Amino acid sequence: MVQYNFKRMTVVPSGKDLIDIILSRTQRQTPTVVHKGYDINRLRQFYMRKVKYTQTNFHDKLSAFIDEFPRLDDIHPFYGVLLNVLYNKDHYKLALGQINTARNLISKIANDYVKLLKYGDSLYRCKSLKRAALGRMQTVIRRIGPSLAYLEDIRQHMARLPSIDPNSRTLLICGYPNVGKSSFINKITRADVDVQPYANTTRSLFVGHTDYKFLRYQVIDTPGILDRPFEDRNIIEMCCITALTHLRAAVLFFLDISGSCGYTIAQQAALFHSIKSLFMNKPLIIVCNKTDLQPLEGISEEDMKLVTEMKSEAMKTVIGQEGDALLTMSTLTEDGVISVKNAACERLLNQRVELKMKSKKMNDCLDRFHVAMPKPRDHKERPVCIPQAVLEARAKQAAEKEKRPTEKDLENENGGAGVYSASLKKNYILAHDEWKEDIMPEILEGHNVFDFVDPDILIKLEELKQEEGIRQAEVDDDVEMSGTELSPEESKKLAEIREKKRLLIQQHRIKKSTAESRPTVPRKFDKDREFTSRRIGRQLSALGIDPSMAINRARSTSVSMRGRKRERDQLMTRVLMKMVLIIWMWIHSRRSCARCLDLVQGLDQGSLLMLSVVMALRTLIKSLKHYTRPGNL
Repeated sequence: MVQYNFKRMTVVPSGKDLIDIILSRTQRQTPTVVHKGYDINRLRQFYMRKVKYTQTNFHDKLSAFIDEFPRLDDIHPFYGVLLNVLYNKDHYKLALGQINTARNLISKIANDYVKLLKYGDSLYRCKSLKRAALGRMQTVIRRIGPSLAYLEDIRQHMARLPSIDPNSRTLLICGYPNVGKSSFINKITRADVDVQPYANTTRSLFVGHTDYKFLRYQVIDTPGILDRPFEDRNIIEMCCITALTHLRAAVLFFLDISGSCGYTIAQQAALFHSIKSLFMNKPLIIVCNKTDLQPLEGISEEDMKLVTEMKSEAMKTVIGQEGDALLTMSTLTEDGVISVKNAACERLLNQRVELKMKSKKMNDCLDRFHVAMPKPRDHKERPVCIPQAVLEARAKQAAEKEKRPTEKDLENENGGAGVYSASLKKNYILAHDEWKEDIMPEILEGHNVFDFVDPDILIKLEELKQEEGIRQAEVDDDVEMSGTELSPEESKKLAEIREKKRLLIQQHRIKKSTAESRPTVPRKFDKDREFTSRRIGRQLSALGIDPSMAINRARSTSVSMRGRKRERDQLMTRVLMKMVLIIWMWIHSRRSCARCLDLVQGLDQGSLLMLSVVMALRTLIKSLKHYTRPGNL
C-alpha cells in the first residue's frame, strides 16, 4: 500500500487568481443591497459580515495549502531527504512560512477593522472601513505571490514523482550508466522505462512491481552514478544515493563485464568500494550483465580478481545469508534474468523474517505456538490407498479434459498466420466429402446458376404445363354446362337466364354512355361555350321536344357563386343598417329599444338608406353647434 500520494494535492493559484476567487465568493455569498435609511447597527453588521467572510475564506485556502504540503520533519526520511535534494528544504520551508505569516496577518487585519466597524457612525464611514480592510488583505496576498508560484511548481513536480512505499519489500538496482539496469526492470515488471544505447537515459527514479511466492515486491530503477566525491555529485546522482541510504531493500549492483558501457571493470569496482558503506545490513548481489558479449570466464585475471573481491565484500554486508552473491545474466537473451530476480527476492525475504524473529514482539508470540514434529513409529511402509472407483473417475475426467484442436492450433501447426487459411466448407453436410471444396459460382452472365443446375429441367417444365392444362380443362368442364347434358325444359330456362343477363349488361353500358353519368365540366374548361342552355334548346327542338322545362330546370340548379355572394352581401348590409338605426333612435329620441325596433322593421332598403343619411347630417350639425360656441373655441 502506498503511504504517500502527492498527486491529490490542491492546485495552488497565483496571487491574482486567489484574490479573484475569494472576492467573487464574498460577493456571491453575502448580501449586496444596503440603503441609507437602515439603522446604524444594521449597517455595521452588513459590512462586518463581509470583512469576516473574506477573512474566513482566505484563512481556509491558505490553511489547506499548508496542511496538504508535506512537512519534511514528519514524513519518512527517504522522502524528506529526496525533497531536500530536489527543491532545497530551506526555500521550501521559507515559502510555507510566508504562507503561514500571511494567514496570521489577514486574521489580525480582520479583527482590527471589525473593532473599528463597531464604532462606525455613518454609511460612508462603514463602507470606507470595509474597502480598507479588503484592500490590505489583497496587499498581503500580492506580496506572497512569488511563494505561491514556487509552491505550485513544487506541487507539479511532486505529482510526477513515483509512488514509493518505503516500508514495502523493495529491490534496488544501481550501478554505472548504461549497464542494463532499465532493461532488467522492463523484463521482470510491467514498467516501461526508456532504454537507449547511450548513457544517462534514466534521469530519475522509476518504479515497477513483481511477484514472488505470492508476495508483491517493488523494483526501483535508479539513475547511473559515477565514481567521484560526494560534493561533486549532481541532483540525478543524489536521487540514487538517497534511495540507497534510506530504503530497506535488497541491492542489485550491476556490473558490465563486456565494457560496452564505456567504463572498465576497474572503474566499476572503484565505484563499488566508494559506496559500499551504503550497502551495510542490506542483502547485496553482484550481477554481471551482458554475458552474451563477454562470458565471465573470458575476462582477464586482474578483472577476475576485482570481481572476486567485490563478491567477498558482498558476503560481508549481511551475516548469515546463504546463496551465491555473484550472478551472471544477459538482458538481451534473457538468460539468467529470472534467477537473479528469485535470488534477490529470496535473500530479502529471509532477512525480513530474521529481523522479525529477533524483535521483542516475536518472543511474546512464540509462547503461544507449538510446532508438532511427527516421528515414524516403525519401518513399515504404508502406501496410499485410492479406491478403484476414484481412479476410474479420475481417468474419465482426464479423458474429457483432452483438448480438441482448435483453428488456432491448426494455424500454428500449418505455418501460422498468412500461410494457413481456415476452410469454412469443411463442416458442410454433403453426400460425398470431396464435394465440399468444389468451387460453384452463384451468378454467371447475369443468371442464377442454380436455375440451370438440373439437366432435366426443360422436360419437367413441359410435363408441368401439360398437367396444368389438364387440370384447367377439368375446372372449365365443371363450371360451364353444355346443352347436351340438360333436358329441354332446363335448356329453355338456361336460355332465358342468359338472355336476361345479356340485357342487364347492355342496359348498364347504355347508362354509362348517357349525359347523366358524365362529370360536370367546369366553366374554365368550357372556353368555347359548348355546354350552354341555348345548345340544349336547339338540340331538343331538333328532336321535336319542348326545351323550356329543361332550360328552366338547368337555370334553377346552376346559380353562380357571384350572384349568391351579392345577395348575401345585400342581406348583411340591410341587417347592419337596421341595427345602426335602432341604436341611434334609442339614444337620440329617448324611445325604448322595442319601439325603435317596431319603427325600423317595416322599412325597405331605400328608406333605410335615406334615414341613415338624415341621421348622419343631424349628428354633424349638432357637433358643429357644440364646437362653435364661444366657450369651446
